[in-house]
Amino acid sequence: MNTPTPKTEATPQDQPNWRAVGALSGVFALRMLGIFMVFPVLAVWAADLPDATPALIGLALGVYGITQALFQIPMGALSDRFGRRRIIVAGLLIFAAGGLVAASAETIWGVIAGRALQGAGAIAAAITALVADITPARFRTRAMAVIGASIGGAFGLSMVLGPLLEGLIGVPGIFLLTAVLGIAAAGWLLLTVPRGAPNGAPAATGQGGRLGLDLFRQPGFTGLTMGIFMLHMVLTAGFVILPGLLRDSTGLAVSGHWQIYLPVLIAAVLCMVPMVLKAERGTRAHGMVLLALAQVAAGLAVMAFANSSAWPVIAGLWLFFIGFTFMEAHLPARVSQVVPEDRRGAALGLYSTAQFLGAFVGGAGGGLFLGFTNIPTTLGLAAALMTLWLLLMATACRPRNS
Repeated sequence: MNTPTPKTEATPQDQPNWRAVGALSGVFALRMLGIFMVFPVLAVWAADLPDATPALIGLALGVYGITQALFQIPMGALSDRFGRRRIIVAGLLIFAAGGLVAASAETIWGVIAGRALQGAGAIAAAITALVADITPARFRTRAMAVIGASIGGAFGLSMVLGPLLEGLIGVPGIFLLTAVLGIAAAGWLLLTVPRGAPNGAPAATGQGGRLGLDLFRQPGFTGLTMGIFMLHMVLTAGFVILPGLLRDSTGLAVSGHWQIYLPVLIAAVLCMVPMVLKAERGTRAHGMVLLALAQVAAGLAVMAFANSSAWPVIAGLWLFFIGFTFMEAHLPARVSQVVPEDRRGAALGLYSTAQFLGAFVGGAGGGLFLGFTNIPTTLGLAAALMTLWLLLMATACRPRNS
């Protein structure tokens, strides 16, 4: 008589905790909303502050990137020792404190200090690790995509909310609101995310005792990492210029710029979605990246030569956002595809660091360059840099399995 083989049933440990993943994506989105909401309004408001110069305004916009890059690895390591939730909550409270400092600033230096403190509450590595802790390996890429989508949504929402709120509560009020968002996110985390790591997954801070610099020998990884650096460099440099450019070309006050951002972003996303679908087929992924880079470069060039005319500026902004939203959605997934599975944590850590450094270089460098030249020259330089990167990606950085 044969003994029947017992059926193997899926245990709760084999299933992702989508409720917790959703909560973590919400926490991350609230923090990034606080970072991005001042992008469309800061440059014009800060120009009236004591000691303000284009270089210091750019620094105020992008300084969060350098502190976020510097503190990401230490905060990730501390989460290994003291627990993910504690470190994420601590980072959110540091972020909230930065918002309070910036809200009470009376000079540009106070805004710089507040933004730097906001960046020091670096929780990206700890959140990524906690997502890995609560998600089985086979669901991890999907969970990371949820996090990425929430960040993209936060960026789009901030482009609309920033100008709207500027008209209602002013930029100091927006900074105060970011502090409230940080505290709210900390409370949400404590209420919705479990303490432990039910799936027994390895920590995913991406350190593993080494920095992972050998990953730059991985085909395709260098191009993707430098791509996100360049993308956030031109994004932050662009927002040193864009609020004033939109005001002068359209005649709209900054508080009315949401009327431009909202339709432009909707139109950009509608054009971006087919690109993402084509990229997911695998063989067209690299071609879609090149197309997105061309769109970003073309958008910057159109704005550079717009001569302060409204429709060319809006058209350039639309082209820029098509390429930008595609790259934001697609590049993290490509990174996880071109590196070994057991090195994804390290790869995403390096990728995020490059992104934050790009924001710092773009803000500081864009403001400094603008102080010596003018808006068309600064935008033209950004377009030239993206064109150069497009040519390099088309020739030297093509992945083997693109």
